[in-house]
Amino acid sequence: MIRPTVFRPIGVTALIGVALAGLLASGCRQKKASAPPMATPSVTLSRDKVPLGGPVDITYKFVVASDANFTQNYRVMVHVVDPNEELMWTDDHDPPVATTTWKPGQTIEYTRTVFVPVYPYVGEATIQIGLYSQPNQPRVPLAGEDAGQRAYKVARLQLAPQSDAVFSVYKEGWHPAEVAEHNAMVEWHWTKKVATLAVRNPKKDSVLYLDLDNPGGVFDEPQQVTVSTGSKTLDQFTLTPKKGEMLRKIALPAAALGNDENIDVRLEVDKTFVPNRLSPASKDPRELGVRVFHAVVVAPDR
Repeated sequence: MIRPTVFRPIGVTALIGVALAGLLASGCRQKKASAPPMATPSVTLSRDKVPLGGPVDITYKFVVASDANFTQNYRVMVHVVDPNEELMWTDDHDPPVATTTWKPGQTIEYTRTVFVPVYPYVGEATIQIGLYSQPNQPRVPLAGEDAGQRAYKVARLQLAPQSDAVFSVYKEGWHPAEVAEHNAMVEWHWTKKVATLAVRNPKKDSVLYLDLDNPGGVFDEPQQVTVSTGSKTLDQFTLTPKKGEMLRKIALPAAALGNDENIDVRLEVDKTFVPNRLSPASKDPRELGVRVFHAVVVAPDR
C-alpha cells in the first residue's frame, strides 16, 4: 500500500540529532557489512506474474559459506514489499532442515507454495530474505543485495489483477466465508457434503490448487474427499483432523474438461457433522464437511 509522506519543520537541534543518528547508522551498517556472510540465498519462482489470490511455488536456496558455523536455529524471514518499500505481506517460516545442522559448503533447497493475498496493489513487488533467531536480535549476514538491516533482495514478482486468473466462483454447497479473528487475510469456506466450484473452462491442461483442512475438535474422524468433474474422478484422498492445512495440486487434463464454456468441479466428503449435535457448548447448527482456504485453477500463461 502506498502511503503519503508527511513533512514537518525540523529545528537546528533536531537536525544535529538527525545527522548524528545518520552517522551512527552508517557506522552500524559498515560494521554489519564487514561481517562475513554465512550463506548465499536465492529464490526461483514457478511464474513471474501472479494474479492476486493466485498461487506461486517458491523454491528457496541457501548455499552455506565454506567457513560458516550455525550455532543456533534461525527462521527464514520473507518480506514482500512494493516499490516504496512498504511491507505487503510475509512468509516467515522455519526451514525444513534446522540451521544448526547446516554444514559449510552445503546447499539447502526446498519449495513452498504461497497464495498471494488479495492486496490493494498491482505492479512489481520485491521479495526480501533474511535469517533471524528472535525478532529483536540482529539478523545473520548473508551474501547479496542488502536492502537494509540484513534483508536481502532475491527476486521480483509481478502482481496482476484478479481478472487475469481463471474465473471461478463458489456455486452450491458452500457456507459463507469466514475470516480468522487475528488475521483478516486468512479466509475460508466450509463445505457441506457436496460443494461445487464453477470454473470458466481453460480448455487446456490445468491444475487445481486445493488448500483445505479439518481443524478437529468436536469432530475428529478422518474424511475421504473426492474431487470430480462430470463423471470423471480427478482425485481422492484422506483428510485427517488436526494435521494442519493440506495442499493438493490436482491435474485437470484438457480431455477431462470437455468443450463447454463452463465446468463444475465437485468436492464430496464421505462424512459431515453438525457441531451443536456433537457438543452442548456449540450453537452452530450447520452441516459441515471440510474447511477450504483456497480453490484456484491455474492454466498455463494465466
